[in-house]
Amino acid sequence: MAEMTATPGGGGKMSLTVKVLIGMAAGLVLGVIFNVIDSEFINTHIAGGLFAMIGKMFVNALKMLVVPLVFFSLICGVTGIGDIRVLGRVGGKSLVFYILTTGLAISIAIILALIVGPGNGFNMEGIDTSGVTGKEAPTVWNVFAAIVPTNPIAAFANGDMLQVIFYTVVLGVAVLMLGGKSKGFIEGCEYMNEVMMKVVTIVMAFAPIGVFCLIAKTFTEQGIELFGPVLAYVITLVAALFLHLFVTLMILLKIFSGLNPFIFMRKMRPAQIFAFSTASSNATIPVTLRSVTERVGVDNSVASFTVPFGATINMDGTAIMQGVATVFLANVYGVELGLGGYITVIGMAVLASIGTAGVPGVGLVMLTMVLTQVGLPIEGIALILGVDRLMDMIRTAVNITGDAVVSTIVAKGEDKIDMAVFNDPDAGMMTSDELDIDEEAERELAQYAKPH
Repeated sequence: MAEMTATPGGGGKMSLTVKVLIGMAAGLVLGVIFNVIDSEFINTHIAGGLFAMIGKMFVNALKMLVVPLVFFSLICGVTGIGDIRVLGRVGGKSLVFYILTTGLAISIAIILALIVGPGNGFNMEGIDTSGVTGKEAPTVWNVFAAIVPTNPIAAFANGDMLQVIFYTVVLGVAVLMLGGKSKGFIEGCEYMNEVMMKVVTIVMAFAPIGVFCLIAKTFTEQGIELFGPVLAYVITLVAALFLHLFVTLMILLKIFSGLNPFIFMRKMRPAQIFAFSTASSNATIPVTLRSVTERVGVDNSVASFTVPFGATINMDGTAIMQGVATVFLANVYGVELGLGGYITVIGMAVLASIGTAGVPGVGLVMLTMVLTQVGLPIEGIALILGVDRLMDMIRTAVNITGDAVVSTIVAKGEDKIDMAVFNDPDAGMMTSDELDIDEEAERELAQYAKPH
């Protein structure tokens, strides 16, 4: 049933979520049709030109918001908590839960893949394995040392979220230590945080068009015939992703927060749709943050830390892909990894998720680290390269749901969640009316417009 929002006039308006779903469905259908037609003009000028341009503009607009939104929101969050010990507790809980969910995710993936056995009897003939290069796995020490920026300005410019979060938290703690002297700075950050949320609203108004173009381009280029040779891998991966999304994460949510998983999943639908269409956890941060705070009811003092932190280090979906892909390639090459090998895969997946960014395609980079560590040929990645973009879209939706689950669990434990918002089905829903200037603002603008 379509979500509708009531308007003062008694009518109903289609919610942004429904508009985006329509855009996604239309893009999928048109993309498949274009793929079947296989016209050079369509592939080059429509899908590779117009759709690619609009889709990239939309994703870039989302990424444009990330660093300033995280900075101002996190400053407000740290100062809103007001107690450095509570901040440390929130950070500690978040880290533990993120590592726990990632470890559970890849363990489930490996077990399911071992049961299904994708890759057994796979024919390598005709597969081009050239052009796949590996990446050396980072050490634990290098991962944690890299969290501290040598140049905060460079970290902000490059969008290195772990470094941005570290610097902003340190700055927020310093602001707290200055006490009353910081009042003006805090008020300025609170104002800028509101401004950034309004910019999010403006960007989101163009979401249905952006999502339509992204999905249409993807399916025009990829089609559905790529799934044939690796169908067992795809089915196993999707099953593992859905198992973690609808079972593991929801059980954790229920056990540690006592909240209703069905209400939670409905609230997170907009963020999941955007994660699916952008295939980037970092680009989805503005939408995830808005959904977690305004739809789920998590206080900004918690969400402003846990959401960007999770988008950077929590990659449940990507870890699942690594588990299934490792078993698949081990079966293809006839390599028996044994218990020790799979334990290594689990450890590497957790470590790699902390040390890599939440951007499209990062899963393949992480996979080369894992394969190198357990001695499997990285050339085997060519087998799954064709379907990776579509799988990346699903696993990103799983990633950001994991971020939201942990944020909600931590907030509930800290008594930082508004249950009235959580239980209100219409809380935080967006329509095009949100872009309208309210009456008070209109009066203020009118005052400035009068001749003096």
